[in-house]
Amino acid sequence: MIDDPARFIVDQTRLAPVAFVPEIQLYQADEATALWHLTEAALDRADMPPPFWAFAWAGGQGLARYVLDHSDVVKGRRVLDFASGSGLVAIAAAKAGAAHVEAIDIDTFAVAAISLNAAANGADISVRQADIIGSAGGDFDVLLAGDVFYDPGFAARLLPWLGALAIRGVTVIAGDPDRTYRPLARVRDLARYDVPVHPALEDAAVKRVRILGFDNCEGFQTVLPGEPGFA
Repeated sequence: MIDDPARFIVDQTRLAPVAFVPEIQLYQADEATALWHLTEAALDRADMPPPFWAFAWAGGQGLARYVLDHSDVVKGRRVLDFASGSGLVAIAAAKAGAAHVEAIDIDTFAVAAISLNAAANGADISVRQADIIGSAGGDFDVLLAGDVFYDPGFAARLLPWLGALAIRGVTVIAGDPDRTYRPLARVRDLARYDVPVHPALEDAAVKRVRILGFDNCEGFQTVLPGEPGFA
């Protein structure tokens, strides 16, 4: 049993610059499979999710780069980094001048990793472990989401909520490397980046990441295999 997630993270990762966002350092794992198995064994659970917090995923790297290069998106505003993972995007928002940044994730280890990474980068971030899908919002002006369209059930819950927030006036921006369940309609490309990624995590050494802005209108859809628009 792991009694101290923060200690476990420090012992099993190393602090290193993010490939596409070298201004930010994260506690990152060198090898994905070994850490995954080690986490399962330490918690005596075989159903543990992958250690998303231990890597700079393509969508998050692209979104963090966009936020740093377009600071007006977050400057002086209240920002929520949804499904934050390592906290990379939240740290970028804090560095870009956001008035307040909150990072949310459902994983205990992610919450610990976000706190460690924020401290390593001198970023003032509020961290919370919670599932807020379906909430009315209200305490943030901007929602940022990096690499969240990888699972059909999760996307089915997430997209209507993101659309509803956009309708209410929240600026919703996602970074996505063409995951299977990405939005198909009511989004627009704000930027595109070719992002280097960990070879054990992806099917290519570089992924094309789209920065997606959600329009404030109804009708969000996902791309499903076999449907028009799937690639």
